[in-house]
Amino acid sequence: MSFGSYNPNVRIGNWNEDLCLEEDAIKDFLGKKEKGELITQKAGFLKENIYKPIDLSVTADGFIHFGDVVMLLNLGREKESVNSSDPPREPATLSINVDETKIGKLASVQAPCEVTASPSLFPSVRNAFVIVSVDSSRPGDPLTFGQSFAIRTTEGFAGGLYLTSDNQSFQKCAKKSRLQEVSLVDQPSYLTCWKVIFYDPQMRLEYEGCPIPANLRTLVVHCKTNQCLAALGQHTMW
Repeated sequence: MSFGSYNPNVRIGNWNEDLCLEEDAIKDFLGKKEKGELITQKAGFLKENIYKPIDLSVTADGFIHFGDVVMLLNLGREKESVNSSDPPREPATLSINVDETKIGKLASVQAPCEVTASPSLFPSVRNAFVIVSVDSSRPGDPLTFGQSFAIRTTEGFAGGLYLTSDNQSFQKCAKKSRLQEVSLVDQPSYLTCWKVIFYDPQMRLEYEGCPIPANLRTLVVHCKTNQCLAALGQHTMW
């Protein structure tokens, strides 16, 4: 009885099982690619929609009005002196922070959704927000200092979500600063109410009830917690 000698074409081990696993992996990859579920496809779909340019409202009288599409800009900080220990911080805008692994082929951003401060100053779906009335004010009416209003994302891919916040707790707080969390929800409530106060505390009473000029340095305050909307330079995600 004769036996053939070993050669490179001889298969050893669980070669059939390995071949089936490889074929299953390829089928799974092609299936996800066809459905648009690959991470690269999700990231591309997100960037295509979230960074789409958007036109901000142009004020005719120099004031902010209900229904205006605006950007909320933090001016950052310049280094005051050579001996200052605080580094300068670039301007940043309030922006939607979407996880691309969860977006898929959805028609819009889904609540709850995080927000962040982005250095991108180019108006887009990500950093454009609408001033919405929470009282009897009509679109086009000027927003005044101390008046409650809501901050909402634009319609379409941004989902028309409302900026909200609440008191911090052990279970719910910002990831880095551990202060109260700010996020986006789909339903308006008292937690989505904000107001604008004058930047100089010595002049706040004098400006109470006056229309808010556009491009003016102000403070945006949460109505329930009385805490200001802020971007903290010492607490960054990356």
